[in-house]
Formats: sequence, structure tokens, C-alpha cells
Amino acid sequence: MLKKVTTAVTLTAGLALSVSANAEELRLLTWGGYAPQEVIDQFEKETGIEVKVTLSNNEDMISKLRATRGAGFDLAQPSQDRVASAQQEFRIYKPMDMSKIDSKPYIQSMLKSTQSSTTVNGKAFGVPHVWGTSGIIANLPEGQDSYRYTDLCSSDYAGSVSYRLKRPTLIAFAFDLGEDPFAAYNDVEKYTQIMGKVEEKLIACKSNVKTYWSGSDNLLNLLRSGEVTLAMGWDAGGWKLGDEQENIRYVAPESGALGWIDTFVLPARGQNDEAAYKWINFVNQPEIAAKITASAGQFTASAEAAKFVDEKLSKKYQASFDQAALDNIKWYPPVPAGLEAIEGRVLDRIKAAQ
Repeated sequence: MLKKVTTAVTLTAGLALSVSANAEELRLLTWGGYAPQEVIDQFEKETGIEVKVTLSNNEDMISKLRATRGAGFDLAQPSQDRVASAQQEFRIYKPMDMSKIDSKPYIQSMLKSTQSSTTVNGKAFGVPHVWGTSGIIANLPEGQDSYRYTDLCSSDYAGSVSYRLKRPTLIAFAFDLGEDPFAAYNDVEKYTQIMGKVEEKLIACKSNVKTYWSGSDNLLNLLRSGEVTLAMGWDAGGWKLGDEQENIRYVAPESGALGWIDTFVLPARGQNDEAAYKWINFVNQPEIAAKITASAGQFTASAEAAKFVDEKLSKKYQASFDQAALDNIKWYPPVPAGLEAIEGRVLDRIKAAQ
């Protein structure tokens, strides 16, 4: 009888372990297009780990993780300029164990840059994944060779421009107005002065704005329909629309496109770090990374992925960026704690202005 009971207990325990193993999952907080179903299916087949995706953006990611003190997700993808300050202020991430990251496939300069920009107290909290730029998207029969962000305030495009009421617009206009907002990141008085200059400009040209776009699909539809002829937007959106309408193209502005890198970070109370590291290494394989580029329209930190990317996309990239435009990209540095509060007040005043 004792033997039968023991056997039953053993079988029950084994069944529990089996169920636990089968139930292993990766909870991913990411952007649209970064985890295409084709890639998820392949990862699940190879690892047996179920991937549960929640789509988000920078503000929402930080808000979610702050509310739970870093719980609820195993892997998140904030932009590299949102990692260090959020960690210093809210402690919502845990350091990366680089011994578990296969660093060979990476564009090494991007890996080092991201590690540097996400380092807090000597520990790196992020590695790069997807990168891109924001600049000008024009839908004009006779487009110019070059544009400025302040062209969005030109009477030539009155009532047919669009941009987001978000910090990238503030940063872009600051550069175009002859300021260097990044150099003033640690000078609150100077930064406030620069933002005041931008606020004045954006309030003065509110009448030019057809609408403030709130999402990528919203912007693309406005440009497709011709309701908007000039907008500030992402390179991928411009390239996608260029496939549909030959008049539409993405241009790196004279003052420089704004460059961003979306990272991988480990939430502080994530429950499956091992699955997170497996996903990071999996999607950085060149052929897998190329599938993500096809889905998101953006290039990744995988150095050899370009060999597997669609030739048409590569040509569009080259048309938007000659070497001078590449060298002039303004890469976002880490945002010091408290800076977004200044920007938030500016954005609120612009929104409320009549």
C-alpha cells in the first residue's frame, strides 16, 4: 500500500512538473511589428516557450512598470534614452547579465553605445534591438531636395501638416531653431529657456496643423488621403507610403534626423529571465532579424541582417540617407530625471493655447 501511495505521489509530482514546463512563458512588452507572428511561432517551436505580447509605447511601458514596481512582464523594449533615468527614479529594471547575451551578431558600435547610455552605478541595463529615425515625410508632386522641421510652420503648407504633441517634436524644433537641447540636458535653466523658445514657435503655428497624429496608422492614413502633405514622422512610415504613392518620400531634415534605439531591458520583478535571454539571442540572428525588419520596417542591431532584407527597402534607406545625413543624425542621449516634467508642462500649454 505504501509503495502504491509513493508511486502515486511521484506520478503526481511528475505531472505537476510537466505541466509547469509546458506552461513556461515569456511576457513581452513591446512595440507593434517587433514580434511578428512568424517569429513567435518559430521561437515557440524551437524552445517550447509561449510568447505573450503586449503592445505599448515608451510612456505606457514606464507607466506600467512603475505601477507594478517592475512586475507583470519578463522583457520590455523602451527606447535607450528612457532606461537610465527611469531606473534611477523608479528602480523598475534589473541589470543585464552580458554573459548570457551572444554579442557576436551585433553591430558592435551600437551595442557599446547602448550599454553606455543605459548604465547606472556601473551596471548596464539594456542592449539594442531596433533602431531608426524621425524626420520629414512629404506628399508633394514637386518635392524639395531638402526640408526643415520649421517648414511645418510655413504658410506654404497651412492646414495640411501634422506632427505629434510629444517630446520628439520639441527636440526637433529646438535643433531647427539653432539650439542644442541635448547639450542642455544637465542645465535646467538653459533647457527651460530652449523649451520656451520652442513653445512660442509651436503655439504661433498651431493654425497650420490639420491634426496632431496619435499613432502610426493615423499618420499614414492622413498622408495617403492627401489631407496632410507634410508631416514629422518615422522613416519606416515614409518608406512604406513610398511603395504606395511615388510622390511620398522620407527626408532627413537639414538640422539632422532624430535617431532612436529601442532596447531590451529586464523588468525588476520579471519571473523568467532565462526565456528573456533566449528571445534576445534568437531575434538577433541575422535571418530572424531580417523578418523583424520586414514586419516593422526598421533595421535592427544585427550586423549581418541587411543581407537578408528586401532589396527595395535597402534602396529606400540609401535614398534617404547619404553619408552626410547619416553623420548628422542626432542620437537621443539618456533623459535626466525630471526633464520630462518640464516638457510635459510645455506640451500642455501648447495643447491648451488658442
